[in-house]
Amino acid sequence: MIAPSDRTPLPRDFFDRPVLDVAPDLLGRILVRSTPDGPIALRLTEVEAYDGPNDPGSHAYRGRTARNGVMFGPPGHVYVYFTYGMWHCMNLVCGPEGRASGVLLRAGEIVEGAELARIRRLSARNDKELAKGPARLATALGVGRDLDGTDACAAGETPIRIVAGTPVPSHQVRNGPRTGVAGEGGNGDVHPWRFWIADDPTVSPYRAHAPRRRRS
Repeated sequence: MIAPSDRTPLPRDFFDRPVLDVAPDLLGRILVRSTPDGPIALRLTEVEAYDGPNDPGSHAYRGRTARNGVMFGPPGHVYVYFTYGMWHCMNLVCGPEGRASGVLLRAGEIVEGAELARIRRLSARNDKELAKGPARLATALGVGRDLDGTDACAAGETPIRIVAGTPVPSHQVRNGPRTGVAGEGGNGDVHPWRFWIADDPTVSPYRAHAPRRRRS
């Protein structure tokens, strides 16, 4: 259960900062997803930062499109994208409006509403796997493109809210190359912007970028 003192919603100012400040500060925070069947709460344990125009790994690197438009809007909004023709992934927009930086939510621990998450994640072998990876996280929470653009800082009811939780002490935070991003990993760590809680069992395994092979 979430303590009453941990349920204070994070204000927009929290997200209106450089993405490399916001990303590690999200660890230990609680995402509350309101659904018609009841709420699901997830403690964030792993995230990745994407720095818009300064970052070739970002969806916004080449400018604004219909797909990434939310990233160019105000901070504190939810950016949801569809990938590999089957999965959704969820991000939180950071920095000043127009900057287009964001944090990918990679993994977390379901702390309330696990019975609802289990229905969506029937293949999970245990509760630690319910949101162990960005696509699993979005699936467990019932997040799809219909929630793209949701204001997580809006007054009143909103489908997604980020609340204070318990911030993770800096000595428990680890960082390294982002998963599956070209040019990162091994001795070529260009952007070690993946942040996670040390030794947390819900953190997803790291996988280096694997170029797609062309069919002959």
